[in-house]
Amino acid sequence: MKILVVEDQAIESKLAIHVLSAAGHEVTGADAADQALAAIKDDRPNIILVDLLLPGMDGLALVRKVKSDPATRDIQIVAVTSHPEKYSRAAALAAGCDAYLEKPLSTRTLPATLSDMAKNTERSDR
Repeated sequence: MKILVVEDQAIESKLAIHVLSAAGHEVTGADAADQALAAIKDDRPNIILVDLLLPGMDGLALVRKVKSDPATRDIQIVAVTSHPEKYSRAAALAAGCDAYLEKPLSTRTLPATLSDMAKNTERSDR
């Protein structure tokens, strides 16, 4: 499964990429929304794990762009935030996110959570 991690904090990005790669996924990273949009065009991921507090365009604006494009709207998007008071679950889901996680992320359950999302998507495509 191809996963794009969009996270501007280098330590958190490296951790997510390492954990997901170790679980057997093909993982790439981007540290800003514009970089993520370019990465999506170059190599379409199955799932995007996006921090909502990004420099420049925030994660919710990125999600809206991805979900408004017919070529990318079916990509599963998981919102991640350490600021639930600013970026609520309701706001993330309204923007088009398929799931919402608060930091700190569990390195034990993150790979399984994303794998389950991909399996559910495959079932609904049949």
